[in-house]
Amino acid sequence: MKTIEFDYNLPEELIASYPSKDRTKSRLLIDANPEEHRIFSEIGKFINKDDLLILNNTSVLPARLFGKKETGGEVEVFLERIIGETTALVQIRSSRSPKPGTLIIIENNERRHKLLCKERKEGFFVVDFQEDPKKIFNSLGNTPLPPYIKRKIEIEDRHRYQTVYENKDYQESVAAPTAGLHFDNLLLTNIEKIGAKIRYINLTVGAGTFQPVKAENIEDHKIHSEYISVSKELVTEIINTKKIGGNIIAVGTTSLRAIETVFSNKLDQFDGLTDIFIYPGYKFKAVDKLITNFHLPKSTLLMLVAAFIGFDRMKELYEIAIKKRYRFLSYGDAMFLTRK
Repeated sequence: MKTIEFDYNLPEELIASYPSKDRTKSRLLIDANPEEHRIFSEIGKFINKDDLLILNNTSVLPARLFGKKETGGEVEVFLERIIGETTALVQIRSSRSPKPGTLIIIENNERRHKLLCKERKEGFFVVDFQEDPKKIFNSLGNTPLPPYIKRKIEIEDRHRYQTVYENKDYQESVAAPTAGLHFDNLLLTNIEKIGAKIRYINLTVGAGTFQPVKAENIEDHKIHSEYISVSKELVTEIINTKKIGGNIIAVGTTSLRAIETVFSNKLDQFDGLTDIFIYPGYKFKAVDKLITNFHLPKSTLLMLVAAFIGFDRMKELYEIAIKKRYRFLSYGDAMFLTRK
């Protein structure tokens, strides 16, 4: 298929700059016949006893640093992923691309750090932070709001650009698993009262999630790699849930990609990198339903949605969402989709 087929006109005013006042008060488009327009707090009406919800419990690191080269030029450092005890793969924005050996100074009134740019790799830079990169990002970093949110970062973003179930042990993501932003603890408790189970995977979201597909044919696109962890106990629960007729509900495309990585490779557990690219023609092995936000034109996530519900249905639902003035992207509204 051609990448251009996944383009659509997204009115700029529909890109959500702020989250809804309350997490569960965002809107929810239900993929049904006919479609239904709900509030996210009502999602429990569409979840059954014996269903299994799978959430990504990654935590977002304040992954954007601002500093200067030793020569004085301003630099922005944006984390892709941590690759060693003191090293990380990063994007660097500056007037001139730094050469190996360049020192970058990151400081405030209390702390000063020297980062060593070592080499180029996979289109990124390998940087030595001289200590645990997470410590530097947590002390001096900024919330990594997506580039399409064109406003200054605010204090509230540190709270709202995280899920309520984040696990700080997995604080390496540079973008939130945004479908999970709609849940609060009360909603999760109420879902469990229905008789559904809630379980977790981990997928460390990298900056590549915002990269558009540039290849003319989607099959030629090389998707970025991201770290996932799926336990043996969860794989067993998924198998048993399907045996008794329960639905596997992925909360977000990250959860779906993690689960499908395991089941498409017939693994009983997995800890490592995945570069699974799901687009129309893919045969789903485990996930039955998907909770997800509205995605960018020509993105791999939009292609995943098209694979899940069909290309024509994806186009139809996005046209409805635009007509009904749903809010799009990370801080926007959500859809509840059923695999076709």
